[in-house]
Amino acid sequence: MTSAVGQSSDRPDKTPPSFLQAIFARLEQAGDAAILQQVEAGERMSVTARELLAMIGQARAFLSTKGLRKGDRCALLAPNSVRWIALDLALMAENLIVVPLYARQAPVELVAMIKDSSASIICCGDSELRDAIHRTWPENPDAFLLEQIFRTHSTAAGKIQLADSDPVTIIYTSGTSGEAKGVILNAGNIAHILASTNARLGQLTEGSERRDRVFHYLPFCFAGSWIMLLTCLVRGSLLTVNTDLHQFSREMRLAAPDYVLNVPQLLERMRRAVDEQLWKTGGAALVIYGRAKAAWMRRYDGQHRLGDSLWLKLGRALIFPTIRRNMIGDNLKALISGSAPLAVETQLFFMMLGIPVLQVYGLTETTAICTMDVPHHALPGRVGPAIAGIEMKLGENDEIIVRGPNIFPGYWNRPRETENALRDNWFHTGDQGEMDPSGNWKITGRIKNLIILGSGHNIAPEPIEDKLVELAGAQQVVVVGNGRGYLAAILTGDLSTEKVQEAIDRLNARLPHYKQVRAFHIRREPFSVDNGLLTSNGKLKRDLIAALLQQDIDGLYKGKQAS
Repeated sequence: MTSAVGQSSDRPDKTPPSFLQAIFARLEQAGDAAILQQVEAGERMSVTARELLAMIGQARAFLSTKGLRKGDRCALLAPNSVRWIALDLALMAENLIVVPLYARQAPVELVAMIKDSSASIICCGDSELRDAIHRTWPENPDAFLLEQIFRTHSTAAGKIQLADSDPVTIIYTSGTSGEAKGVILNAGNIAHILASTNARLGQLTEGSERRDRVFHYLPFCFAGSWIMLLTCLVRGSLLTVNTDLHQFSREMRLAAPDYVLNVPQLLERMRRAVDEQLWKTGGAALVIYGRAKAAWMRRYDGQHRLGDSLWLKLGRALIFPTIRRNMIGDNLKALISGSAPLAVETQLFFMMLGIPVLQVYGLTETTAICTMDVPHHALPGRVGPAIAGIEMKLGENDEIIVRGPNIFPGYWNRPRETENALRDNWFHTGDQGEMDPSGNWKITGRIKNLIILGSGHNIAPEPIEDKLVELAGAQQVVVVGNGRGYLAAILTGDLSTEKVQEAIDRLNARLPHYKQVRAFHIRREPFSVDNGLLTSNGKLKRDLIAALLQQDIDGLYKGKQAS
């Protein structure tokens, strides 16, 4: 391989390189430069491009002995690591289809997806995961530990032959309302998205004389996280892989990244942590911070007051740089947020600190991305314009529908669901949205989450939920009321009845009568992946929540306010 753009001697010169060839060419070119970092036993371990290629060769040699054929599915069940990356690339190079799974999911859910994909082998991160799968499904396919795979002494580096139509992965959807479905993504889907992400990140880092430094903690089994990983490999970035969320803050500061991909939940947690820390600190710092923050929010709302400029000047000089430095460091160019809508207040908070937050919108079926904020032009509350080469428009009930080379070819072994999702070459996202005159999109809700009151009013719960999270300081909010006479809310966290009622009163004052919340229930335990009430990427399992809390919800409609 002789070129940074992926030209290879094992293919005709006129054949465009696949995204995988481009990655391998970049690695060949990088040679002894560090390409990945990972902290192990408190020590930072660097992996050069040459070492990563050798690891990929080890994995390919191992796979070549297992009698696998092109298109066979291989389940990859492990937390993030350098080995995960090497094995993923090796599987694709061998023309196998990777089925990445989330290691924290219940064994019964993992087994269901492995069975559904008809995986030929399972690659497990550790023996505990392997044994849990075997206990749940004694007849499971051959399961190998990553340690075994990378113990191979030989290496293999055959031709990479990947057509745009070749499936490379099956990523299972989060399953918010029923059984998870396997989303097939092909090489053409990936290539189109990588070109878009590469171009957009190039805009973000324009003028920089060094290669990107990226910190990454989101599980690679999620489509957006995987696309970020591949983008870093295409760009030749130095990627620091976090393997222990307990060390998240420390490792992120050590990595000194240019950008970080996030989920809104973490950004909102970071914002609350700053508020709580300054509240504990008290004194002049709290006074300046509180008044500067209020002035910043008023400026956004167009309600500037006399003295606001002074408080903002003091905040920028004395408080904000320290918060930013302690939280993330001085090199950060932007935070990138995806997977769910980000609260406007949280986006404005980071902007106040001088940290742009760029939003990305998409689904697994759209190869993770439909829109991306343009650096230096992000509008709070919006998720940017459609990426180059795709079309987006509104269908019935303001549903966002999309077509283009990023759209998946179908669900694995589910022709009926595929036919329902892909109509007249348009993918129906199930999301509701709106677009401003500049082409910037805003996500307003999910069609299947619509609440239809007994009065016939149709209400998207998400905007109400997001505002209550902000006003009440709740960890999560679920609004209910389908077929009922009014809306009610379930809030999680350590909350007082008085604080929640105050928040609801403030919210209701801004809403028409049919959107007002008339009752609430406080649940101390938050919804989580571990208790089965959140999907693996943090989305509410509304049907399960409603079933679990049915008695409490019924109480909210019998003139009783539960708390």
